[in-house]
Amino acid sequence: MTPEAGDRLPLESTTPAESFSALLRGRGVEPRWDVLGDVESVDPPEATTVLALRYAGGVVVAGDRRATAGNLIAHRRVQKVFPADGFSAVAISGVAGIAVELTRLFQTELEHYEKIEGRRLSLEGKANHLASMVRRQLPMAFQGLVVIPLFAGYDVETSEGRLYSFDVVGGRYDETDYTATGSGGRDARLYLRTVYREDFTEDEVLAVAVAALVAAAEEDTATGGPDLKRGIFPNVVVVDEGGYRDIEEDRVATAARAAMEASS
Repeated sequence: MTPEAGDRLPLESTTPAESFSALLRGRGVEPRWDVLGDVESVDPPEATTVLALRYAGGVVVAGDRRATAGNLIAHRRVQKVFPADGFSAVAISGVAGIAVELTRLFQTELEHYEKIEGRRLSLEGKANHLASMVRRQLPMAFQGLVVIPLFAGYDVETSEGRLYSFDVVGGRYDETDYTATGSGGRDARLYLRTVYREDFTEDEVLAVAVAALVAAAEEDTATGGPDLKRGIFPNVVVVDEGGYRDIEEDRVATAARAAMEASS
């Protein structure tokens, strides 16, 4: 479906509705995503597995907490799911530092649009704009510094949750029920395929999201499963008619223990 003109940020416009990036470009401080020189020796930390799925009340987005650098664990408590705005979330996989910077710029773009226009960009428009931001970092992807996000939110116009996945060149895809990306994305999707139902309650969808990450961690060494000893649990959020909110850690911990017991 071709988005309406109002669904996209007018990136090259000189009107008051121009994007935050366009505003920076006009002042000679354009965000740059290209890399100069030889990057063969660079082995930056990478965020691994994130997933999103719909349920009766909206969407749940979850990510493991591990970042890897080659065959080493670089960090054990990385946050991979962030609010994009009050009714949407973005999850990151790929080179962690670049992904976090991309996410922060995306958040700023949406806030800028809302302040200038006096209304939120539509969910479809947000997904389109994120796709264009991923496309702009293609020069870095060609050098192995890849970022692939997931995007999900609650569409207040249709009163339903919606999911979007992306590819490395900025292709954007509508997902109907669930999606996952990162090194353990395939294993998470295989698990979700076997258990998914449209009528999940919030507690049920939380349990399934965490169990899918546990299943991915069993097959993919770059995906970090729950660490009961250190108290490290997946990062899980919900976006529903009330907006974006983090799931309390004690609820995630309970779901993680149950998932690990079931998989043992």
